[in-house]
Amino acid sequence: MDKRFEYMRVAAAVPSLKVADPNYNKKEIAAVALRAAEEDARVLVFPELSMTGYTCQDLFCQITLIDECEEALSFLLEETKYLNMLIAVGMPVKADNQLFNCAVVFKDGKILGVIPKTYVPNYKEFYEQRWFASSANRISDTIYLCEQEVIFNENLLFKDNLSSLCIGIDVCEDLWVSIPPSSYHTIYGANLILNLSASNEIVGKADYRRDLVKMQSSKCITSYVYSSSGEEESTTDLVYSGHCMIAENGKILEEDNLSDGFIYSDIDLEKINSERYNRNSYMGNIEKRNYKYVNFNLGCNEKAELERFVDPRPFVPPIEDRDRRLSDILNIQATGLCQRMKKINAKKAIIGISGGLDSTLALIATVEAMIKLKEPLKNIIAVTMPGFGTTDRTYKNAQILMEELSVTVREIPIREACLQHFKDIGQAIDNHDVTYENAQARERTQILMDIANQEGGIVVGTGDLSELALGWCTYNGDHMSMYGVNSGIPKTLVKYIVKWYADYKATGEIKKALIDVFNTPVSPELLPPDKEGNIRQLTENSVGSYELNDFFLYNMLHNGYGPEKIYYLAKIAFEEEYSDDVIFETLKKFYKRFFTQQFKRSCMPDGVKVGSVSLSPRGDWKMPSDASYELWIKKCENIKK
Repeated sequence: MDKRFEYMRVAAAVPSLKVADPNYNKKEIAAVALRAAEEDARVLVFPELSMTGYTCQDLFCQITLIDECEEALSFLLEETKYLNMLIAVGMPVKADNQLFNCAVVFKDGKILGVIPKTYVPNYKEFYEQRWFASSANRISDTIYLCEQEVIFNENLLFKDNLSSLCIGIDVCEDLWVSIPPSSYHTIYGANLILNLSASNEIVGKADYRRDLVKMQSSKCITSYVYSSSGEEESTTDLVYSGHCMIAENGKILEEDNLSDGFIYSDIDLEKINSERYNRNSYMGNIEKRNYKYVNFNLGCNEKAELERFVDPRPFVPPIEDRDRRLSDILNIQATGLCQRMKKINAKKAIIGISGGLDSTLALIATVEAMIKLKEPLKNIIAVTMPGFGTTDRTYKNAQILMEELSVTVREIPIREACLQHFKDIGQAIDNHDVTYENAQARERTQILMDIANQEGGIVVGTGDLSELALGWCTYNGDHMSMYGVNSGIPKTLVKYIVKWYADYKATGEIKKALIDVFNTPVSPELLPPDKEGNIRQLTENSVGSYELNDFFLYNMLHNGYGPEKIYYLAKIAFEEEYSDDVIFETLKKFYKRFFTQQFKRSCMPDGVKVGSVSLSPRGDWKMPSDASYELWIKKCENIKK
């Protein structure tokens, strides 16, 4: 990993345990710490009361047990002092004539701080108030532990001098209350929360616990490492499974139920910090609290390989949730168009159909809108406009889709109109330049607009998010419509929706046509076909792979990454698909096109947002049309140095 990219390897561990035997437990904790160090983990968290076991009950009142915990901690400090790792263990700690359930944080043989549990449960199977006081009863700000004077405070954060890492602590029940302490920790700078827990297992509780971790990490825009007591706790009344989780801003990175082991993953501090900067409500109405900070030296991982999945298709929903999400996307598209038609009292929708991916998805969305409106599908006027580049394959698919969906079909060839236009402006017919291409796109748009005027309808745009990002559309041609149903959907996702609709919603000839549309190369079909009648003009030969461009777009806008990090991640995500040189050249081309084509996005038609990335100038993305791309290209060039 490149330390510039702010990846930090964190781990959650559940060591082997003997209840009420700190001498045994300390050795197991040390052994797991050494294993974690071999995997280059930099932060390691153990369960609540891991030094003794959570289920000691009234044995917590035995001074013999409490004193042995301190001896065990001294052993751990010595055993781990040469590990470049911050460690958090759970143990009972004496202070202010009371016993506290604490997280003890240490590194380099030094105790950095002791955090007492704030919310001590006393309901159902939990009786912690029988033995432990809440942090609310704390008097002292410092205590002596293992012959060290250490900070004793629930409002305590740990800041790394060598990275942006800032750590806060929750202890079990702290997560389950209405306002967890970590909510305040993150406002005051924490971007990693460690939770030392002892959560028993009952039917359905694991799912609820997982939802809590995901939600808290999302609400606080933070990473969250959770470690809960394992199966070697006492089973007198309860069972513990050792549920461990590593989450980042609402997503589980790693999870397991384990004993005598650990899980680890690399959290992305840069991603967390960037998301906070971009959400101006994050720091709203700050409650003033007296936080203390402890500094230490740790640093990000450098030598290890990145241990987290890099999704090559970040816009595409995960397979386990794909059906529901793709259905939701289509419903959002249809609802947006439906609302627009109702408000302007339009009964008809006019849409150009090419037999390609974008127009196919737009047609499907328009059909769904008409069903919502309870209007006849004949009110969809689908217009096919064969031009110089139209192939038999796309023409046939367009015809099948229009006829089988029972919409009104109109065919208006544009060749003669374009030839007359070329004659009027003095354009040679064999000069297949940008004028030759754009004239066809503008002719088609003019036809659609005029039919909309005739019919009192609305022109439905077919252009997608990827085309808007790259400016791969003709200004005042296919760039223009009255409502863009695809404007929030990138090309990679368009393909998946069409394929999903074919697999699960369509039958017969429609299904066959949709599958062939899915397999058809992406092309504007503005240049004549080859000698065999096949598509000659392939879009990706001009702009680069849509998979790569969508990957760049997502990581630039959603994650806020710069060129170096995007390139680094792309090499991992597409290791077996694209060479480093192809990724590099496509990335440079992406930035140049993205910056120089903003003028098209600045006046793009209305269209519905469906995901976390949008380029609407009225919503998510505001950018000057004449901004310079030099800084980003310079960063790209630095990659090769």
